[in-house]
Amino acid sequence: MPDKKDRFKMLLKEKGLKVTTQRVDILEALEMRPDKHLTAEEIYEIVKEKNPDIGLATVYRTIQLLAELNLIDKLNLGDGYVRYEIGNMDEEKKAHHHHHLICLSCGNVLTFQGDLLDNLENQIQKSMGFEVVDHEVKMYGYCKDCAAERKKE
Repeated sequence: MPDKKDRFKMLLKEKGLKVTTQRVDILEALEMRPDKHLTAEEIYEIVKEKNPDIGLATVYRTIQLLAELNLIDKLNLGDGYVRYEIGNMDEEKKAHHHHHLICLSCGNVLTFQGDLLDNLENQIQKSMGFEVVDHEVKMYGYCKDCAAERKKE
């Protein structure tokens, strides 16, 4: 099975696009920080270390293209920033069982993998005839550390 970078390159070619240094550098920036959900500016700062000639506008355009092609996922986590992460790069199974836990105190975002809503989706399909192809779950609360701090207060 190909790794994410190989899959990424293969999908770009399948979509008739060139595999450019900028596109690969952006993927690598996201891949280097799988636990983070990076803004375009954060991606730019990371990529600029490796490729000092890259411009912020190039990063924005590339991110927009990759998000439109479902090669990366665009997230709104309620903090006023658009953030990005690597999805599973599969249009038919786009990040379907990937959920976010957002700490109301420190702002940390944790990723949770699970098929929590499969039964609900099946029930919706049976009762409403509506075929769910994707969903997004964001849960707000307190991370382990912040919950412990709140208990001390």
